[in-house]
Amino acid sequence: MALYEHVVIARQDISPQQAEALNDTLKALIEAGGGSVAKIEYWGLRNLTYRIKKNRKGHYSLLALNAPSDAVKEMERQLSINEDVLRYLTVRVEELDLELSPVLARRDRDRDRGERPSRGYDELAV
Repeated sequence: MALYEHVVIARQDISPQQAEALNDTLKALIEAGGGSVAKIEYWGLRNLTYRIKKNRKGHYSLLALNAPSDAVKEMERQLSINEDVLRYLTVRVEELDLELSPVLARRDRDRDRGERPSRGYDELAV
């Protein structure tokens, strides 16, 4: 079996619980196809760089998969039918990274320090 990283962007109109349910559905599809899901990360509602189907935001999720290619193809087929899914991308990798992704690691670091996330520019002093 091959190793994959899969990212899904769902519409902003759905609730976080519905986005989690979509992740559970994808996990069930992979397991039914003989694969396994090593990690699921829900990144939350994030801004899109550009509009996709009139949406400015999307619910992002990352899945680390160990699955046969037929199971991945079936999952992608189901995603292409689902109206709640804006985009998805599956990439084959050499090994799965089971640590916290940089997106969640940065969010946790900022939360631990009690700081707001950086906006990428310095505040101007008056």
